[in-house]
Amino acid sequence: ANPEPFQFIKDVPVDWEETRVLAAELGDHVVIARKERGGDVWALGAITDENPRVLTAPLDFLDAGRTYRAEIYRDGPDADYRGKRESIVIEQKIVTSADVLTLALAPGGGQAIRFVPVGRARR
Repeated sequence: ANPEPFQFIKDVPVDWEETRVLAAELGDHVVIARKERGGDVWALGAITDENPRVLTAPLDFLDAGRTYRAEIYRDGPDADYRGKRESIVIEQKIVTSADVLTLALAPGGGQAIRFVPVGRARR
């Protein structure tokens, strides 16, 4: 119904050098950041159970002094696993390691974010 979010799957690295758990509650939610092996791209994934929630994600795992383009795939305002699964918003914003993102997760939802250093060619 909505093929645009599959761009994240095409773009995200598949071999990881580093993994960090930023937040987790067993059976409730998890936020994980991973850095590509031999590169400088990071990916963040967040998922929740059937309860909606708002989490924060400090971006202090990113390299200090660098600017990144955050390619964000997040739940739409009416997203819900019981009926509006395809409600997704895709957006970009510029971030640094000093930023903290607010992750609004819909019931049964999540977010996927790819962080690419500004000035790096998109692949």
